[in-house]
Amino acid sequence: MRLLGTTVRGVQPMKRLLTTAIAAALAFGATQPPAQADGDGRVVHTDKGLVAGTVTSTYRTFGNIPFAAPPLGENRWRDPQPVTPWQGVRDATKPSPDCAQTPQLNQPSSENEDCLYLNVTTPAGRSHKPRPVMVWIHGGGFVSGAARLYDARWLATKNDAVIVTINYRLGVFGFFGYPGLPGSGTFGLADQQAALRWVQRNARAFGGDARNVTIFGESAGGLSVCAQLASPPAAGLFHKAVIQSGACALTAPDQQRPGTFTTLWRPRAEVEKTGAAQPLGCQDIACLRALPVTTLLRVHNVFAFPAYDSRVLPVDPAVAQKTGRVHRVPTMVGSTHDEATLFMALIEPAPVPDAQYRSRVSALFGEKNADAIVARYPLNGNGDARDELAAALTDHSWACPTQDTRDGLARRMPVSGYEFADPQAPVVFPLPPSFPGGYRAYHASELAYLFDFGATLTPAQQRLSDYLIAAWGRFARTGDPGWRAEVQSLAPGAVRPADFAKDHQCGFWGQQ
Repeated sequence: MRLLGTTVRGVQPMKRLLTTAIAAALAFGATQPPAQADGDGRVVHTDKGLVAGTVTSTYRTFGNIPFAAPPLGENRWRDPQPVTPWQGVRDATKPSPDCAQTPQLNQPSSENEDCLYLNVTTPAGRSHKPRPVMVWIHGGGFVSGAARLYDARWLATKNDAVIVTINYRLGVFGFFGYPGLPGSGTFGLADQQAALRWVQRNARAFGGDARNVTIFGESAGGLSVCAQLASPPAAGLFHKAVIQSGACALTAPDQQRPGTFTTLWRPRAEVEKTGAAQPLGCQDIACLRALPVTTLLRVHNVFAFPAYDSRVLPVDPAVAQKTGRVHRVPTMVGSTHDEATLFMALIEPAPVPDAQYRSRVSALFGEKNADAIVARYPLNGNGDARDELAAALTDHSWACPTQDTRDGLARRMPVSGYEFADPQAPVVFPLPPSFPGGYRAYHASELAYLFDFGATLTPAQQRLSDYLIAAWGRFARTGDPGWRAEVQSLAPGAVRPADFAKDHQCGFWGQQ
């Protein structure tokens, strides 16, 4: 399988499962737009033309708004180009289409290359002062996902904020590289910046404050936030940042070197070499630009690593956080307590006998450290070693890199920390029905508390959801989520400071 772009034991890829299995369509209305503005905020004048959305008693939604020209023909593998203004009123009652991608679980495939659109959700009615703007960057391992999956009404109405969810080119369309091709490996990141420039030009039209923009994202979206923090062209496009389960130095097993781990960034020269080596029957970019989408999708998942040593991303974000080459804005960095239970269930869908525990540890982490890891994460006697494997992988690849990101960024700017820790979080992925000890606070489990996915929450979980939404909104307004602890543990009825580094054995992993 693939975990964040790395093959492990030949089971189905999972890097591409990061958040895209969450199937919840944004609840846009189906009413026809009026021919002219009617005074209720249904029609908004953007810098390229009028758009008509949906208005209810509590919120307004606008979908399918272009922030860049269609990346087709000569614009394939080119930095995003300006939108052509339109006449009349554009129908914005439907959400943005999915970018081209291969199918993942219950996330359908798409062959749509024309996808550089965004969605806007605001509270109904006018505000006496401009509202904070929060721009969501979706996850999906840089190869899948879509803005339309994230219903942002809770965040907008409960925080009196403007929420923008954006698409960006994925996989072979967003992170392809080729020798001599300007922008190699960073087209998807450039798309995100084009969307942020649209926000700067148009926030006021939707009641938002272009001087108070927060970018936030989960998994590959969190990694994207890391990239934007390290990107010189992103200067001034945002003023606060939230990294959710996407630490800048996040690591994954390296398929080329079993037992070792790698970060999710690649040198531009390596990405260009990979692009030139693909068996697509072309010898130049002109030929590649003429290929149909279906042909390119055959190598889509090869290009899941944004490139550095480029104009958009000069330096590896993992290095940038250590050396201070980042935009100095208030930042919140967090993760879930049991990130890897989701992945381990897909790596090992059947129970792993205790007798096979050490061999599994050796295959994943390398023979050199196997005995020390087994001793640090001893078997609990339940006859299934998957929970111990998940705990070790969570700490090694997610939790401790998250702590490193907090520590690195905190040397230069205000940093807040959180850990989502609901042990009974509703499972929104189609996972195997059982896992030893349950899936607990698995990767992406906090999203059902921020966005309306239709998940059933208990009264205590609903109170936690309200707490998270308020904290994210408070951070967007002020740069402070509202707690003094370095890391706040977030669980129903148990919101309290966490001894994060100790809980996740970061001292141990720092010695390995």
